[in-house]
Amino acid sequence: MVTEQSVSPAPARVLVASNRGPVSYTRRDDGTLEARRGGGGLVSGLSAIGADGSGEDAVWVCAALGEGDREAVRRTEGRLDPADTGGQRVRMLGIDPEVYAAAYNDIANSTLWFVHHMLYQTPLEPSFGPEFRERWAAYETYNRAFAEALAQEAAEGAAVLVQDYHLALVPGMLRALRPDLRIGHFSHTPWAPAEYFRLLPDDIAERLLLGMLGADRLGFLTWRWAEAFKECARSVLADRGLTAHWPQDAAGDGGRHLTYAHENGPSGGRTYLAVHGLGADGDFLRERAHRPDVAERMAALREQIGVAPDGADRRTIVRVDRTELSKNIVRGLLSYRQLLLDHPHWRERVVHVAFAYPSRQDLAIYRAYTEEVQRVADAINTELGTPGWTPVVLHVKDDFARSLAAYRLADVALVNPIRDGMNLVAKEIPVLSERACALVLSREAGAYAELGEDALVVNPYDINATAAALHEALTMPPADRTDRAKRLAAAATALPPQRWFLDQLEALRG
Repeated sequence: MVTEQSVSPAPARVLVASNRGPVSYTRRDDGTLEARRGGGGLVSGLSAIGADGSGEDAVWVCAALGEGDREAVRRTEGRLDPADTGGQRVRMLGIDPEVYAAAYNDIANSTLWFVHHMLYQTPLEPSFGPEFRERWAAYETYNRAFAEALAQEAAEGAAVLVQDYHLALVPGMLRALRPDLRIGHFSHTPWAPAEYFRLLPDDIAERLLLGMLGADRLGFLTWRWAEAFKECARSVLADRGLTAHWPQDAAGDGGRHLTYAHENGPSGGRTYLAVHGLGADGDFLRERAHRPDVAERMAALREQIGVAPDGADRRTIVRVDRTELSKNIVRGLLSYRQLLLDHPHWRERVVHVAFAYPSRQDLAIYRAYTEEVQRVADAINTELGTPGWTPVVLHVKDDFARSLAAYRLADVALVNPIRDGMNLVAKEIPVLSERACALVLSREAGAYAELGEDALVVNPYDINATAAALHEALTMPPADRTDRAKRLAAAATALPPQRWFLDQLEALRG
């Protein structure tokens, strides 16, 4: 339901800004719009503001992602009907589609994502010429639209929580428009080490850092990423005629803030660095995983997995990912193949349940990667499969209920990203596994900081070592598995989404 909005609401005391909002629209055949609400930590956290849960004191600013969203913006002037949003106030921005595509696809996802995840094949890429500069201008326009909307919506002294690399320039832009605001920015990705970050043109690197440093607080998923940002600020800004300091013994904060100043001018400000390791929502996952649709998916998966020739249940190695280049799905499949070659007794006794849900298929490199995942899975099944055993059960159509079913069936969880800000799958599977699953975890996942002691930790590039870890996971003594699984589940749920969000808000309000 979309209704016309004629009266501007009161200024908000709490604001969230993110590329994707809590609701999206599709146009029905009769011309009406159908709203679909999303989930996740931000939705959960924002709904917790206010004792009555009405959201009257908060607003979420997001971008229109498709034609249905843009039509909703046209009909409502961007202030969506609370009936569509679960009672939340949402300001959706109708950014020009070409500007949005250049900012989101070409800069955020094809440049910044690649830098922070260290994905470039540097003999050939990146290459920053005139086309990049045009796309960068679109990224600035996109960020400016958010900054101006936040400035319009915010009450005096309001708290603003800006999300992720898409909006890295917003804090600085917003600070210039509204110096009264308390501004936070949270990075959901890793942060590149300084030497890799400096692949970017020098002036672009500076603008990104100073944009971030417009915030009062910068949040990261681990201290590893926070300290990488610190090193970037210190080295890049020094070369650009600026100074950045990281106090080692600052009173009251243990040196966890960064100050920067122009060498010939007054202080540019102080920005506090903080870590909030987003956890799994254990209560939601346990309730959702026991609904009838999940039971149906479990029955279907059990049929696909089958039983061993001796009638015993087959063991399962489970992974659930989007086909992001950083998720390392192909090497995970090759490691499973190596397990079967190195330890032939596992043949027909174990199945790799791999969900690789397509992501960013509008980018050619992602389409090619998705095709390679399918090709490698098919090759393993052709090489090693038997009439009664399919070594890899691969699903590429997104199905949340099926993912939860696989979590419950997991004997081993394989999470081997090349580089990942956190990786919630590493936290979710131990919460739901009914078989006290063992976790094989990349040391390059942010989750390693919290789960590493009880996981089997691997170098994500080392196929032989990952195969050995899978074997160790499958043969781990039951008592050890159970003890580790309990500790993994406890650590995974230590900071659930609502608490994660509200902790940041409370700290920002200070």
